[in-house]
Amino acid sequence: MNKPLVGTALAAVLLGAASVPAAAVSNDAPSSDKRTAAAVKAPAAKAVSFAGTVALSNCSGSVVRVPSSQPTDPALVMSNGHCLETGFPAPGQVIVDRASSRSFTLLNASGGNAGTVRASKIAYGTMTDNDVSLYQLTSTYKDIESRYGIKALELDSARPTQGKAITVVSGYWKRMYKCNVDGFAYQLKEGRWTWKDSVRYTSACQTIGGTSGSPVVDDATGKVVAVNNTGNENGERCTDNNPCEVDQNGKVTVRQGINYGQQTYTIVPCVGAGNKIDLNRPGCTLPKP
Repeated sequence: MNKPLVGTALAAVLLGAASVPAAAVSNDAPSSDKRTAAAVKAPAAKAVSFAGTVALSNCSGSVVRVPSSQPTDPALVMSNGHCLETGFPAPGQVIVDRASSRSFTLLNASGGNAGTVRASKIAYGTMTDNDVSLYQLTSTYKDIESRYGIKALELDSARPTQGKAITVVSGYWKRMYKCNVDGFAYQLKEGRWTWKDSVRYTSACQTIGGTSGSPVVDDATGKVVAVNNTGNENGERCTDNNPCEVDQNGKVTVRQGINYGQQTYTIVPCVGAGNKIDLNRPGCTLPKP
């Protein structure tokens, strides 16, 4: 995991952080990067902004909804499992419905501070198969929109495809990283943890400490397709901060300097009426406790 900044001893090793920049910046992919050069003219992209993203004390996140979410439902904030205030979940551990009063700084479109929202509980959190946390807030989507003028980001119910133009939007740093989906890792192994079907970014997305939990937005639709979580920093093989890819045949590939996110379309079937996480819903494949 390359992104939380404070907390556990391991988190301190991950990546240091400088002072938070005052304004948003962007690292558009260099035109010389052959992997990001479009062979066919892409459709007009939706404008990606910071609206709906949040800053945690050590990570990034976003206010998210699924297609069936209602305005009066309690809102959800998504980040990484390794960003939980309770510490890193152990392999196989799944946290559900645990009380939390964690606060989040909500950002507006330009990256300014729109206000503060607060959790009522950790609705779901794990670092097994996926690296995701979902907090239920004390506010509804309607509350947030009427009070702050901010709409939630929608989780795409479809799996992303290779070559898609994406933006990793960090609320912690107020910074965007623009690149493409380079491909997928059948398994991504880092230290004690294993994630499945991870999104690999092209080299332009050089995410840093504090970008953990950032939504990965499909530029064409404006929907969230993944949650940013890690990258191979030093070229090591399958160690902390140096994930490796393992294919169906067990072949290991190390890609130094390449970063990854965990897909989020698998979350959608697990959200039922009232935005309640229901791991027994049809089509829900998230790990259970």
